[in-house]
Amino acid sequence: MAAPDSILGAGAKKSPALFVVDAAGTVIGWTAPAGELTGYRSEEIVGRSGRLLLMPGRSNLWSGRLHDKERWHGLAELRHRDGDRLLVRVEGARLATRLAGHAWLLSAVPADEDLSGKTGSLLESLINSFPVAMAIWDRELRCVWRNAEAERLTEGFPYYRTGQSMADQIPGRDNGTLLEVMRRVLKDGVPVIDRESRWTSADHNEERMLSTSISRLDGVDGRPLGVCTLVLDVTDSRARDRLHLLREASIRVGTTLDVRRTAQELADLAVPALADFVSVDLGESVLPDTLPMQRLATRARVPAFRRAGLASVHEGIPEARWALNDVVFIRPPSPFSDVVVTGETHFEPFIDFSPGTWIDRDVERARLMRATGMHTMLIVPLKARGDVLGVTVFARTDNPRPFTRDDLMLAEELAARAALSLDNARRYTRERTTALALQRDLLPRGLSGGESVEVASRYLPSDVHDGVGGDWFDVIRLPDGRVALVVGDVTGHGINAAATMGRMRTAVRTLAYVGLRPHEVLTHLDRLIVRLSDEEDDSPHDPTGATCLYAVYDPATRRCVMSTAGHPPPALLLPSGEVCFPRIPSGTPIGVGLGAFESLELELEPGTVLALYTDGLIETRSSDLDVGMRRLGDALIRATQARVTPLERLCESVISSVLGDTPAEDDIALLTARTR
Repeated sequence: MAAPDSILGAGAKKSPALFVVDAAGTVIGWTAPAGELTGYRSEEIVGRSGRLLLMPGRSNLWSGRLHDKERWHGLAELRHRDGDRLLVRVEGARLATRLAGHAWLLSAVPADEDLSGKTGSLLESLINSFPVAMAIWDRELRCVWRNAEAERLTEGFPYYRTGQSMADQIPGRDNGTLLEVMRRVLKDGVPVIDRESRWTSADHNEERMLSTSISRLDGVDGRPLGVCTLVLDVTDSRARDRLHLLREASIRVGTTLDVRRTAQELADLAVPALADFVSVDLGESVLPDTLPMQRLATRARVPAFRRAGLASVHEGIPEARWALNDVVFIRPPSPFSDVVVTGETHFEPFIDFSPGTWIDRDVERARLMRATGMHTMLIVPLKARGDVLGVTVFARTDNPRPFTRDDLMLAEELAARAALSLDNARRYTRERTTALALQRDLLPRGLSGGESVEVASRYLPSDVHDGVGGDWFDVIRLPDGRVALVVGDVTGHGINAAATMGRMRTAVRTLAYVGLRPHEVLTHLDRLIVRLSDEEDDSPHDPTGATCLYAVYDPATRRCVMSTAGHPPPALLLPSGEVCFPRIPSGTPIGVGLGAFESLELELEPGTVLALYTDGLIETRSSDLDVGMRRLGDALIRATQARVTPLERLCESVISSVLGDTPAEDDIALLTARTR
């Protein structure tokens, strides 16, 4: 039996385990991290069947339902040399090698390490803060992981011990029904949601009502790896209402990266489910259309907020002292200033209007609260990553029940969810603005192919939540009359992707002027990026860091030589109106440092149009690259039939035709060149 923690992997975050398997399933490439993960040395595995790395009965990751895909990723089970099962996050990319033909480049990291990157601490904090017992069970229904809430329940439910199987017989415990349900979910994959059951303590002195949800965990090959259980105590009927409100919060709060909309969504959700009146006030540094402001809150002076969300059970919101977008100044000393300074919630189940209290000193607020019948109040900080972004006020007027400690916990959970969304929106907006400015500065201006080719380009940044990507292109006029065309795509989004894009563009220009052939340019670029990544102090570089297509056209011979590093081939629009995609030998992405690159040489007729593009033009979540390439070819043909000859108009026509009314899911770069 595998060690309890081996199914999820263990240890500090390391470089991804990279290895290469050919079309016959033989391991032809192996790296040191792959050996550390699986226990195999290079001499023990290279040249042998990749099935040694799979658990018995599991299908090949590189064949079957995945063999026709260019790239894929997901969960999978690998077999350690000592027989232990490893649950890993695996990515596969198809290669075309000179000696072995088609092959697969595979990258694997332990699943728990994949969740412990930039957002790992946040995920762990969220998972352990909710009053939900969460556990993961393998295919033998052994507990392999549980959160803090489940760990606290181990004494009453011993099956939560890691390594404990649900099939084990424990005196005094009858889990036959639950075991049957879990086996059924593991078999048919149909989740069980909100299944009620009764739990009795070991001394039979306490009985609780539980809500259990069970779902299956599937691997990248589509076969089950185990199940996940979520258990919530709903003994008190209000706990069920609370669960429902939290479910609604996960759907209705933070639907966009608009901070004002998120603030209003929080207010709308809480009224009337939790309160009769809710206001959301944000610091001006959080709002996207105001200059960032360093907030140094003290008890002597608290900076102004701006009203961003309002909701009430009463028409016209008479409880509000300030309207939406009004500046809100908090006068200390008061509970509002204390919340901002300390980051702790103010809980006032019964508002005290007697002389000498804080409300007695705020005459205007006291008058408004008495007039509207406000009798109970919560002031909750909107706090994320240690920063107080604003405050939320929950109050009741018509509802006669005072707020309870349970209401306080619910309000804090709702505020925490909203604060995380607000902080993400703030960070995204700032980073996207910076990255867009950086990218615009780095992309070429005034492209010219000289006497060799006529060129035009279009760059379309997407409006998705991931941020600005690393798409780039360039036209390089070489001293001997030739012209180089290049397009690339750096993995990831944001400032780092834009900066890496600029670094790669500079490197390609330098290598192009040396006079190297396209495959030599990519080889040197690959080595350079690997060396630069190794010299940096950051985490190990992404094994699929960037793709690139580099082509050189010689007008004297009409010959075009091109090479690709994991990038889609160009589209060739022939003078006859036909479109084809040359089959360029596919090399590994830039930054892998594993394989060589090859060039393809073509003769182009005068008037041939080359269309170089990034995958944002052809790939969507609902269709693969082949479908997108067919759409691109059809768009070029339609443009020709419509006699769209200027390249500028051709670019616009192609992008409009391929996308239709659907917004781009990723950044798009399109570079066209027509031979003279």
